[in-house]
Formats: sequence, structure tokens, C-alpha cells
Amino acid sequence: MASWEEQLNRFLLEEEEEDDEFFSIIVPAVLSCLYEDKRPEHTSSLSRANKVQEILEGHENWCKEEFRMEPEVFRAVVNLLREENLLHDTRGVKIEEQLGIFMFMLSHNASTERLKKEFQHSGETIHRKINEVFDIIPALSHRFLKLPNPNQPHVKIVSNPRFMPFFQTRIGAIDGTHIPIIIAEDRAAPFRNRKGTLSQNVMCACDFDLNFTFISCGWEGSASDAGVLRSALRKGFHVLTGKLYLVDGGYANTPSFIAPYRGVRYHLSEFRRRGSSQRNEYANYKELFNHRHAQLRNHIERVFGVLKKRFSILKVGTFYPIETQIKIPAAVTVFHNVIRGLNGREDWLDNQPNHINPSDYVDSPEGDNNYR
Repeated sequence: MASWEEQLNRFLLEEEEEDDEFFSIIVPAVLSCLYEDKRPEHTSSLSRANKVQEILEGHENWCKEEFRMEPEVFRAVVNLLREENLLHDTRGVKIEEQLGIFMFMLSHNASTERLKKEFQHSGETIHRKINEVFDIIPALSHRFLKLPNPNQPHVKIVSNPRFMPFFQTRIGAIDGTHIPIIIAEDRAAPFRNRKGTLSQNVMCACDFDLNFTFISCGWEGSASDAGVLRSALRKGFHVLTGKLYLVDGGYANTPSFIAPYRGVRYHLSEFRRRGSSQRNEYANYKELFNHRHAQLRNHIERVFGVLKKRFSILKVGTFYPIETQIKIPAAVTVFHNVIRGLNGREDWLDNQPNHINPSDYVDSPEGDNNYR
């Protein structure tokens, strides 16, 4: 019978053999992972700036589809951002690509993962560049969202006897529009609008040239249009004494905001349904006033229509953080004005493919019809 010393030595020898066998399998596998060439993730032939360059140098419809503006307008925007030192070229991402990433995100409602694939950058780079564009929106707003000239009536009013002199103090129109959002269920209740969907109530003002002059974002979908306006007035929105904005029935009449007569024919469609012989006949002065009021206030409806054609992201929820979702309406209104200021056109928007599936559109209210 073996002594206890012999048994202990035999046990230790067996343990060493098992350890040797284990390490002979594991160590080579670990070393092969350490020294194996790392496979690059971004291997597209259109990587980085090459993709933007090819879009700009290709057929103009390609740029319209991907960036929602003509190539010459895109280049003009880049030059503006560069000359004003609002964005800067970096070693890996020039301004052309930074703007391209941002506009692609808006036109496609593209996630960070898709932007990584399309532009061949890391998620951290994509996130940083998108935020850098959002950060310059206040500076662009200061330059491109300007209040109308208060010193003289607009030419559309002065040159039209239907409006002059009765509407000579009107400087624009105001309305609210609901923009869908996606938010955690425990925070969703205040954002649920009267149609049962989730949205933010965005207030905008425009002039009679179809440019935005003011925007207020972030109010919950349950908020009334009048409540959003009151908040904007408390936070600095100002109307010069003696000047007026046209508003619809969702707002109250005040010395600065004039709504139509209630209980009287108002919407343009109601007047169009009348026969041609009756189109210029009115039951009373209230109907006449409402028709003229609606013709001018329709500018805000038209500018909302153009904005949502150019940027269909306003019709769907996005999976970006709520803080980013609130910034999107402000960004697109600013770029709407920038594009118009650089002679960008809008007639081609009806003939462009939509990169966002209409089945994903969210049914949201257009605004309040009656003052609450």
C-alpha cells in the first residue's frame, strides 16, 4: 500500500497534467484573438466625404431626395456656415459632410445605426456632429427668423384693395401644429392630444412671404394653442403696439391678436363651395371680414404645408431622446428660411419620393378650432 506521501505526489502530478492540457487549448485561442488582424467595420467605397461629394456632383434630384435642397443651395449653406464660423472642418469630417449627415437624418428619419452605415463613421462621431448642428440653431434663428418690418404694410396688403386699408396693421399669422413624439409611458400622459396620440404642440408665426418669424417648441400635446401663446408672451415674444397677428378661432381676441367672428362662415373651403355668382356676395360684414381674414391667415397653413413636404420627419415620431425631438421643429423651420433666403425652390417637392413610409404617419391635431 502506497504511503500518504506517494499518494499526494501522484495527485499533484495528475493535476499538473490536466492544467497543461487546459492551457494547451485555451492559450493558443486567446493569442490568436489578440494577434488576429481586426476586421474594419466601415468598408464602403462611398465612405465618409466621398458619399456627400458624389451626391452633390450627381443628378440634382439625388441631392433633393437625400438633403431636401438643390445642390447649389446645399453648397451655399455650407459656405455660409464656414464663413460665419458656425461649423468647422475637422480632420475627419468636413462641414459638407456634417451638414449632409444632419439633413439625411431629417429627410429619412434616420437612426444613428443607419447614419453609421451610410456615412461610415462611429456612433460617437455621428452623435457629436448631429449635436453640433443642433447647437448652432439658436445662432441661425437669430439671423433668419426675423420679425416683419413694422414700419410699413406688406406689399401684398398695400397692392390689394381687398386688404388695404383694413388690414394694413397686420404683420403675419400665428397658429399651432402638433408634431408626433415618442416618449416613455410613465411620462406620456401630458403629451397625449385630443386624438389620443402623442405629440408636442408647436406654435409658429410667419410673415406674408411664407417665412417663419417665431417658433416655440416643447409644449405637451394636451396644451391648448392659446396656452402656448400665453407662455411665449411671458418668455419674450413681443408684438409692437398697434401691430396685429391674424389667428384662428383657437385664440382669443386681444389688442395684438385678431381672430375671426365666431359662428360665421370662415374657412376658405366654405366660401369656395358657393356658386361663382355668389362667391362675392356676403350675408353681412362679418362674413366679408372673415373671408378676407382667412385669405391672409392662410399663409400660415401654406407654410406648414411646405415645411412638412420638405421634412416628413415632422409627421412621425422618432426614437431620439425627447430633448432631441423637441429641437427638430426649430431646426427645420430655420433651414426652411435659410433655403428660401438662398433662393431655394419648393415646386419640386410634390414630385420627390418620400423616404418615410406614409403608413408610419401619426394622426395628430392640426390645431385648436375653438378657444378654450
